[in-house]
Amino acid sequence: MIFGRIKSLDAILATAEKKSLTRSLGAFQLTMLGIGAVIGTGIFVLTAEAAQKAGPGMMASFIIAGFVCAFAALCYAEMAAMVPVSGSAYTYSYAVMGELVAWMVGWALILEYAIAAGAVSVGWSGYVVGLIEHAFGIDIPNMLVRGPFDGGLINLPAMLIAGLVTWLLVIGTKESAMVNAVLVAIKVAALTLFIVLAVPVINMDQFTPFAPLGFAGISAAAASIFFAYVGFDAVSTAAEETKNPQRNMPIGLIGSLGICTIFYLLVAAGVIGSVGAQPVSGPGGVALPTGSPELASQCAAIKDAAVVCSKEALAWTMREIGWPQVGNLIGLAAGLALPSVILMMMFGQTRIFFVMSRDGLLPAAFSKIHPKFHTPHVITILTGGFVALFAAFFPVGILADVSNSGTLFAFAAVSIAVLVLRKTDPDRRRPFRTPAVIVMAPLAIIGCVYLFVSLGMPTKLMFVGWAAVGLVVYFTYSYSRSHVGRGHVEVHETDSDAPPQPVPPIAE
Repeated sequence: MIFGRIKSLDAILATAEKKSLTRSLGAFQLTMLGIGAVIGTGIFVLTAEAAQKAGPGMMASFIIAGFVCAFAALCYAEMAAMVPVSGSAYTYSYAVMGELVAWMVGWALILEYAIAAGAVSVGWSGYVVGLIEHAFGIDIPNMLVRGPFDGGLINLPAMLIAGLVTWLLVIGTKESAMVNAVLVAIKVAALTLFIVLAVPVINMDQFTPFAPLGFAGISAAAASIFFAYVGFDAVSTAAEETKNPQRNMPIGLIGSLGICTIFYLLVAAGVIGSVGAQPVSGPGGVALPTGSPELASQCAAIKDAAVVCSKEALAWTMREIGWPQVGNLIGLAAGLALPSVILMMMFGQTRIFFVMSRDGLLPAAFSKIHPKFHTPHVITILTGGFVALFAAFFPVGILADVSNSGTLFAFAAVSIAVLVLRKTDPDRRRPFRTPAVIVMAPLAIIGCVYLFVSLGMPTKLMFVGWAAVGLVVYFTYSYSRSHVGRGHVEVHETDSDAPPQPVPPIAE
């Protein structure tokens, strides 16, 4: 199971900044942390994307994606508790399965974080543009607010928010607990208001047929909806600061995912029951036969509205059922809350790059620290540039699916790492142990593979192409410059030469 050089867990911990973490978080705090991290673009934007793939069956898609995330989260928590350093799945893979696998995981995490930041930027753009147009009665040209795949030229608002977040990350910013709590409250209040107004007007006839495309449609929607749950790893990374982690960590993980799933199901029911959700194309994009004139008319109407609805799904639904001001309020809530998600996605990406650079797998310039702001400015600016380009030219559905492909690969790698480490290092202290790991880890792996296979063929081909590029980069550049390969960090040893700089925090 080991591919290439190993950087031992002790060596990894020796390169990171040592500090004592106070165990102060209980089950409730962990659950709230998870809810704040999970609720974001996925539910605000991708509801319409899922409806186009599964129709009412997207409610089952939410449940499937939630279970896969729960299994993966429990595996992720064990690794995070043992290795509380930056690098996420990349670091864990390096310690357990070797440098080549770690590189591929780190390369895949680019898809998870950078592409996801682009997807959230597009989602933010859709809500803010819709809010401006409806609140002020103006019509912003589609050429400036949609990418080429959506019938426009460039999405300038999405580029703008990506650039603004990049600037904030370069100069340094830190969200206080109070600000984060306010943002969580805004998101939860917006969804609650949507549910309160949409659920009472549900028409059960809208749920028939429940799965017009069968299980294939539900699976395709689950692979996309998976994006709505990404962020739960914020809970697992708090394992070292959790009181009684064996008890409270599962409660926080499963509790936050369970509450979010209930919210998602109620929101999905509100959308379907009020405005309908019959797909006009199959999972592969093939147009469906329209049948009766009534169905043909309905499909045409859905197709005409699909771009608008997918940009601001919940706000659009509110306007359709006679609550335009509430739709504007939901647009405002998304506009206020989503930039923090973009910031954390980009922050995660820059820190993955930083650790890979610190290990010698990427150029040393990537780990340079700004003399004034004390942030990795070079890689932050480079990452921000790519995120802005993704957001400018690609729609949220494509970006979310591509991001999911990288995330699923990384989660599967972590689940495998947990199993391997239980065999190779059974005596290592584990503040949190995955319950029934012999069941949970294989279920997480199978679930990740299932959702990956359910992604569209273009997405899978894009992932394979990205992986191939990653292998070329590794063998032509990274392999010969790796610190482990050059002896800067002893393979299978507990010590290391002068430890590199610790990953910088987001400075205030």
